[in-house]
Amino acid sequence: MTKQINTSSPKEALKNIFGYSSFKGKQEVVVMQLLAGKNCLVIMPTGGGKSICYQLPSILRQGTGIIISPLIALMQDQVGSLLQSGVKAAFINSSLAPDEISTIEQQLLKQDLDILYISPERLITNRILHLLQNVPLALFAIDEAHCVSMWGHDFRPEYRKLTILQQRFPNVPRIALTATADKATRQEIQHNLEIGSDPFISSFDRPNIRYQVSEDGSSRQALLDFIKQKHPGETGIVYCLSRAGTERNAEWLQGKGLNALPYHARLSKELRKHTLERFLREEDIIVVATVAFGMGIDKPNVRFVAHLNLPKSIEAYYQETGRAGRDGLPADAWMSYGYQDILMLQRMIESSNADEQRKIVERHKLEGILGYCEVTTCRRQVLLNYFGECLTKSCGNCDICSSPVATWNGSEVAQKALSCIYRTEQRYGVLYLIDVLRAEDNLKIQERNHRELSTYGIGKELSQRQWISVFRQLIVQGFVTVDYTGFGGLKLSLTARTLLRGETTLTLRKDIEPKSWKKQKASIEPDGKDKHLWNTLKKFRYKQAEQQSIPAYFIFNDATLVDLVNKKPTQTKQLLRINGLGQAKVSKYGASLIALIKAH
Repeated sequence: MTKQINTSSPKEALKNIFGYSSFKGKQEVVVMQLLAGKNCLVIMPTGGGKSICYQLPSILRQGTGIIISPLIALMQDQVGSLLQSGVKAAFINSSLAPDEISTIEQQLLKQDLDILYISPERLITNRILHLLQNVPLALFAIDEAHCVSMWGHDFRPEYRKLTILQQRFPNVPRIALTATADKATRQEIQHNLEIGSDPFISSFDRPNIRYQVSEDGSSRQALLDFIKQKHPGETGIVYCLSRAGTERNAEWLQGKGLNALPYHARLSKELRKHTLERFLREEDIIVVATVAFGMGIDKPNVRFVAHLNLPKSIEAYYQETGRAGRDGLPADAWMSYGYQDILMLQRMIESSNADEQRKIVERHKLEGILGYCEVTTCRRQVLLNYFGECLTKSCGNCDICSSPVATWNGSEVAQKALSCIYRTEQRYGVLYLIDVLRAEDNLKIQERNHRELSTYGIGKELSQRQWISVFRQLIVQGFVTVDYTGFGGLKLSLTARTLLRGETTLTLRKDIEPKSWKKQKASIEPDGKDKHLWNTLKKFRYKQAEQQSIPAYFIFNDATLVDLVNKKPTQTKQLLRINGLGQAKVSKYGASLIALIKAH
């Protein structure tokens, strides 16, 4: 059976197949580039709609679109969703048995597939290359293209071998896609994958995400307050730096009555698979994970992403927070970090086996995320500026825009802190220095005769929490460094001299105190009489998904439910105007939806 060519215009096909009435951002120009048989590089944020850029041309062009991805979860997720939209899609990866792979290969040879997903390792085998040379191909899409770059955040050597596509299939257009890539990484992608055209770079702004940063440092109670008061019964991801941290925090959240599960690489394959399946199918689940979790998973109704530790870079933070609110509805990116996070990440950099050039890059990235955390202006402006995008006015949807941060002249207290470091011979960590400044009379201070120092007790006016903030900001601003060979003792930098002499005025931010979230609850659920219809539609979605053993969002996502509740369509032609309902879904579920809405 030969694949039927879709003769619709791109915009008609977008609506008929995927249920979207218009393209987003750069999607349309990218689609037209591929339909014209031209190569392209696409930089588009997580949740920005990258998949449409290659899925639609794969359907419209003659032949099968070959999607190259290292993520099994992405393959399974996207193929399941495509099948619901009436698209003939399949994947080949290690999760399949040999007879299942053979069946898919026969579908490919019969030209009965619109889209085939495959890993880069399997693609470059002689068997697959020979197979592809015997069928018409619509395009090659290379997802996670930053993996080709040595300086990308997830380098994979097998991506370098994808140059074989240009050699074996010179007339098949290629599209490379990634969510984040600086200029050097973009150039390396273009060079190694032989894509010469200028990249299409979409806006990095995700206006539906609200950014919030707390200086508490691994504050589980603050996280609990945030979840219970702002996102009760909703899906979220909580990121931790360590595997042990994921287990401890998941167990603690479970003890507080939340549906929380840990996820990290050391757990058994079976347990990780079970957790992933529950995450995809349940509506109120929270996964506490290391940073790898979530890659390739297009679950649209993740209402929050929380970080209990400082991320390693702005790129990592941006990608991880981008897993929230993919449906375009309100979502939160919440972070709590502290002094210990800074020490841990700095220690990881300095103790790594990387060469000095790589360490310089990692230090720069850490400085970038620290700067983002400590800003006193709109966070979204800082975030977008990092990616070379200018936001001319404050966003109004971050913690600083909602509650501007107060600043104060910290020159005098900074001099006290620096003097204490110097008087104690630059050997001690923050907590001990604070004890000296606050005149604590403990055994260690007595044994070291530090009660006799001129700096003993000169900082009683600040609490321990306030002093931690001062030291954290001194480290971030470069007046103090951490000596890892000296067990984390603080040392004065060269720039500290100007501050000690009073030649520099130091402005510090006042840390925002933890607040109640009750007044900020922003549920997507409707109030009043529409709430019953909302719940009825959710139950229908869940029942359909359960019968087919697929995640509920494969049926319709929350944005579709919102549109159904708001517009209350009672005719088939009205259903076709609903966001996310294409012809296949209307044909399958339309009569039931109309009946439910009329009965409301």
